[in-house]
Amino acid sequence: MTDIVTLTLNPAVDLSFCVDRLVHTRKLRCNEVRRDPGGGGINVARVVRRLGADCTALYLAGGRAGRTLADLLKTERVSIDCVPIAQETRENVAVRETSTGHEYRFVAPGPEVSPMEAQACFDRLISLDPVPRWLVVSGSLPPGIPADFYARIARAARARGTRVILDTSGDALEAALDEGVYAVKPSIDELRELTGEPLETQGEWSEQARRLVCRGNAQIVLLTLGERGALMATEGRVEQVDGAGVPVVSAVGAGDSFLAAFVWAIDRGLPAKEALRYGVAAGTSAVLRAGTVLAQPDEIERYYQASAMADAAPTRQAG
Repeated sequence: MTDIVTLTLNPAVDLSFCVDRLVHTRKLRCNEVRRDPGGGGINVARVVRRLGADCTALYLAGGRAGRTLADLLKTERVSIDCVPIAQETRENVAVRETSTGHEYRFVAPGPEVSPMEAQACFDRLISLDPVPRWLVVSGSLPPGIPADFYARIARAARARGTRVILDTSGDALEAALDEGVYAVKPSIDELRELTGEPLETQGEWSEQARRLVCRGNAQIVLLTLGERGALMATEGRVEQVDGAGVPVVSAVGAGDSFLAAFVWAIDRGLPAKEALRYGVAAGTSAVLRAGTVLAQPDEIERYYQASAMADAAPTRQAG
């Protein structure tokens, strides 16, 4: 077992393609058709593997789509640990309208997971040997799994010495934060939903992120801000890395790419600020292409270096 494990309870096979224009009732000719493995933790594992680190993707899957998902992950040389379920793994669709640049995303709810299947996944996770250093818990809960499931996982993982990094939303996010995690990565919209506040200024974003740290909900809060980059709150400190200002083709998988690069960098022993910079670089790479292609290592390194140089430039001039 590797140091980094990702958990995806509601994975998907992601179908993406382009059309010139969406028109109802007509047959539309498609191009750039792709099928990719999808789901939060699955995407994180894909990018971590591209960056050259070992990572195991633990997930629930079933049926024909579940077999396709496993084949796609093996093609990308991602180590997998699948807990089988009776119902069919979901399939999602992303359509890019090339005449406008608009993207339309159709997301299925996922299969119904039985209590026995959920318990089998929990048991598999807490019996991993050797114990992983990092557990990235990412994505939505499928039907049948209670909202406190991630909180139970956080409690059990912490007892074994594993650091949990969480990326989810809604009741599952709130319940897991009540338990406490090492790091959490909400988007600005997810933080608004969690706090019930409009969060219209950077000061308000920073204050709410700091409060999560001060209350013990997380040691690190990674707040992704879209084209504005991301900020990181730790005990007594808030830091921000600006976005690179590139044209956005698709936002699919940008947050997962961000989280993957952050975990990869932290696992290598880099300071948290540099890991944040790598995360923003990976998110930048991910938005350059349509569909679920995700971040590319050479681009991640290029945008990371550009960000580091931009921060260092005023210091060099002052000297």
